[in-house]
Amino acid sequence: VLQGERKLIKQHSEMLGITEVSVCLIVFLLIAQFLKLQWRCSRLPPGPTPLPIIGNLLLLDFKLHRDNLVKLTNIYGNIYTVWMGETPIVILNGFQAVKDGVVSHSEEISGRPLSPFYRDMMGNKGIFLTSGHTWKQQRRFVMTFLRSLALGKRTLEHRIQEEARHMVEVFASHKGKLFDPHIHMIHAIANVICSVSFGHRFSSEDDSFNRLIKAISSVVYFNATTWGRLYDVFPWVMHYLPGPHQKVFAYNDFMHNLVRNEIRSHEERWKADDPQDFIDLYLDQIAKTKDDPTSTFNEDNMVQSVVDLLVGGTETTTTSLCWALLYMLQYPDIQEKVQKELETVLEPSQLIYYEDRNKLPYTNAVIHETLRYSNITAVGTFRQCVKDTAVLGVPIEKNTIVLPNLHSVVFDSEHWETPGKFNPNHFLDSDGNFVNNEAFFPFSAGHRVCLGEQMAKTELFIFFVTLLRAFTFQLPEGVKEANMDYILGVILQPHPYKLHAIPR
Repeated sequence: VLQGERKLIKQHSEMLGITEVSVCLIVFLLIAQFLKLQWRCSRLPPGPTPLPIIGNLLLLDFKLHRDNLVKLTNIYGNIYTVWMGETPIVILNGFQAVKDGVVSHSEEISGRPLSPFYRDMMGNKGIFLTSGHTWKQQRRFVMTFLRSLALGKRTLEHRIQEEARHMVEVFASHKGKLFDPHIHMIHAIANVICSVSFGHRFSSEDDSFNRLIKAISSVVYFNATTWGRLYDVFPWVMHYLPGPHQKVFAYNDFMHNLVRNEIRSHEERWKADDPQDFIDLYLDQIAKTKDDPTSTFNEDNMVQSVVDLLVGGTETTTTSLCWALLYMLQYPDIQEKVQKELETVLEPSQLIYYEDRNKLPYTNAVIHETLRYSNITAVGTFRQCVKDTAVLGVPIEKNTIVLPNLHSVVFDSEHWETPGKFNPNHFLDSDGNFVNNEAFFPFSAGHRVCLGEQMAKTELFIFFVTLLRAFTFQLPEGVKEANMDYILGVILQPHPYKLHAIPR
């Protein structure tokens, strides 16, 4: 018995010894990690102290919410560092800091960091998620193409006018009864992108077109979901596990296959001297640069560039137009002022052109205030330093991820009289003339400014004016106020809503 007890005591002591060693090892690793973090923190702008492994995730409630970022400026100033896990991110807040970062040091902070999700989905191809030589070549080509849309018989404005006419017909078919306008608006705006990319539009009943709409929405919003965050933390595991992320990858494959099929169709009838759309021009560019060893013009980059145009140009403009109509429901007096201006300036059957904005200062102000107040990109998109730099004198090392907080610019109280209110007067002088504001950054600025800015502004103006001239929009009977809250995601959407479109 005594020998058995001694044996048990020995085993217990050995277990305690192993446990003590394990605890000591864990404590040592945590201390080492903490000291490593402190050393890394000393090379970055100040910010909240990160914890080992999780960084500031608890403090930030596991997301970069714009309100939380603004609160931290009261403690750390307009340039500070937060840690998303083990990744430090330098936040730029307020007009001066953001302008100095994205405009004055645009070249130095022109990189685009790739999250594991987007890396596995899109790779280093196309426009939006590339950096360096590939990005510069693709960006220059796309900018040239977008400028060319103002030329020729099938200009961008003519394509938008065609879709606006279809939208009015669909809205009118509801005969003043309650309906959700979102699906009709996204069909119209997606068809503009399809028209300039493929040279043709789709019927709203087309199965491939409707699947494309679902695919675009799925790709845009997935990364902001819990599953999206899990994928970015554990990509080596999630890539092989079942879940909603696999459906997103399937949607992404569908988009790429649809574009490749369009390319095959274009190749059969392609004429270098008569380009009709983006694919035609890209095929011509591939032919011109086939002997250039530095060229990045190939089918993979063409496919991803078209997908970038579809994804980037559909959800953002649709969401902005959804907010615009929601504001008209919430502020009927503003809607009435817009309609009176349209009646005074425009002929009843006159086609709407973007240059008409110069004769419609109040309407133009309402559209700009919609873009400012809705601020659909929330805090903006990540950038990465491609070389050592400094923002407002604060040094930032090469490869550091930087987040210019666009919300802090378009809501900067030093540049906007009533930043927390929807107020078209932000863009009007005392005589009612339209005036821009240097802190109007909804499309960002610098080298990484949204390539589709001009296209989006043209679409939003023509669609908005066409709809306001054709209909008066009203809330459902018995509803006194619209739901002005947003759905948090990569893009800030309004909650689904229904309206009455009363023909005028």
